[in-house]
Amino acid sequence: MLSVSGRGRDRVNPWTYVLLVVLLIPFLFPLAWMFLSSLKTQVQNTAYPPVWVFAPTLGNYREVFQKNPFFTFTLNSLVVAMGSTGLALLLGLPGAYAIARFKRTGIALAILTARMAPGIGYLIPWFILFTKAKMIDTYTALILTHLIVALPLVLWVMIGFFEDVPGDLIEASRIDGCSHFAAFLRIALPLAKPGIVATGILAFIFSWNNFLFSLIIAGYKTRTLPIAVYSFLSYEEINWGGLTAAATVITLPVLLLALFVQKHIVRGLTLGAMKG
Repeated sequence: MLSVSGRGRDRVNPWTYVLLVVLLIPFLFPLAWMFLSSLKTQVQNTAYPPVWVFAPTLGNYREVFQKNPFFTFTLNSLVVAMGSTGLALLLGLPGAYAIARFKRTGIALAILTARMAPGIGYLIPWFILFTKAKMIDTYTALILTHLIVALPLVLWVMIGFFEDVPGDLIEASRIDGCSHFAAFLRIALPLAKPGIVATGILAFIFSWNNFLFSLIIAGYKTRTLPIAVYSFLSYEEINWGGLTAAATVITLPVLLLALFVQKHIVRGLTLGAMKG
């Protein structure tokens, strides 16, 4: 796809852009459809054939914020996503370092096998446990359930980074008197910083978008944003305008976060792929 001009500078083949546009259409079209539907009335959203030319309205967004405590839902999502991401990093980073350093591949395979199981398999035991402990509708219960997604992600991505930390540096720090934990803090963690940033961002996004665990474990006080969208569905009618407006509000922070930190994500995952 790259050609060299007479001045020695690489130029991208125009067909590369055509191919990129074709590949991006299946991903961007649903987002564009969601945003356009959020600006339509209910009649326009249910019209057939679809209405492409219309006068946009912000009524659906007003309905979302006036009829629902959306700021409370946003705060709940932030607390749960940041809590589960922080706890996953706190537990996962030492675990990944230990697995990589002491070659405990059996533990890593057991974690991967457990992660491959469907989430609903964990949901019923979690629900019974939290019901007995009177922890339903609490941040603690939601954060613990979201660890099922975040913790294996942190472990498996970070194992590759810690495996690439030069063993000589670790041994030199041990000779200088560092304990295993001190070597982990002072040598391994700084060298694996790109991976930690990328993994933390991905774990936050996975938790932010989680629907299944929040639907069962959360109550009225801890309802998160994906559950708030569910309230626009009823047996009698689907409020397409409110549904797509709420989905746009939920998606926007994640898209902005991905745009602002895309360099960290690409750099971290690229380094991880090269090391893997």
